[in-house]
Amino acid sequence: MSSRMAGAALLRHLGPRLFAAEPAVSGLTARGVMPAAARLLPARMASTAAEAAREDAGAKQPGGTEKAADGQSKKAIVSYWGIEAPKLVKEDGTEWKWPCFRPWDAYTSDTSIDVKKHHAPTTLPDKAAYLIVKSLRVPMDLFFQRRHASHALLLETVAAVPGMVGGMLLHLRSLRRFEHSGGWVRALLEEAENERMHLMTFLEVTQPLWWERALVLATQGVFFNAYFVGYLLSPKFAHRVVGYLEEEAVHSYTEYLKDLEAGIIENTPAPAIAIDYWRLPADAKLKDVVTVVRADEAHHRDVNHFASDIHYQGMKLRDTPAPLGYH
Repeated sequence: MSSRMAGAALLRHLGPRLFAAEPAVSGLTARGVMPAAARLLPARMASTAAEAAREDAGAKQPGGTEKAADGQSKKAIVSYWGIEAPKLVKEDGTEWKWPCFRPWDAYTSDTSIDVKKHHAPTTLPDKAAYLIVKSLRVPMDLFFQRRHASHALLLETVAAVPGMVGGMLLHLRSLRRFEHSGGWVRALLEEAENERMHLMTFLEVTQPLWWERALVLATQGVFFNAYFVGYLLSPKFAHRVVGYLEEEAVHSYTEYLKDLEAGIIENTPAPAIAIDYWRLPADAKLKDVVTVVRADEAHHRDVNHFASDIHYQGMKLRDTPAPLGYH
């Protein structure tokens, strides 16, 4: 009789732990003790009721699971940290559809440039930089002929490298020397981003073939490493090379405009991305796009020649304010 009473008392105490809908491990967990089975088989030991409750709670949150009309579940992708992409709109209230840049990155290009402006090489390094750039232009002209859109694609994949390399190295220099950069880190990265947007624009005009993609891969790989080493050895020489590269870019886009004006190349409507990026009129044409791109290249030409002149005069970039917002 005593054994029955003892069994009944034991069942009253252990029954809720053994047969309840939820496993009674929370009390043990609070005291720092977890059953071995729960540690080894957490999914098996978890309660299905608790799992359902978690699913219901998740469905009420932005990142939870929702039921579609066809009965299938669809999940909204939200960062684990609760960071959601902002819903951006244009000035007219329509949705902003460009993930590669934001409305505040758009601007109106200053097209009042001197197309024929040229830095005459006088010193030996300047002459070497000029000769290097001129020697690179010859094979490009022979290769692309009058295929200006394809030439622009390759040109922009290379032109976006110097600003990124120079900005990165100046950034690291500022960190290790505990000194200001004079705004040049931002100016050079801004230049690289602007060149990248040129590429995104011309991708809407033409698509590179597989061998053109291979050429870009090889060219960028060689140029990035060469410019990286060159900037470490002599920033003034590196900026002078870019200045001359931009002079050639201005010349290339001028030839592009000549063919557009002559009707050799169809003056198609401007890509939508270009209209939003440069704040062009809704009826803008390809000629308008090439015009603003050429203006950007002319500004990059002037900035890099200016940066090189600062070094030649024995000054540091950090002591001379950078032309920020100067696309």
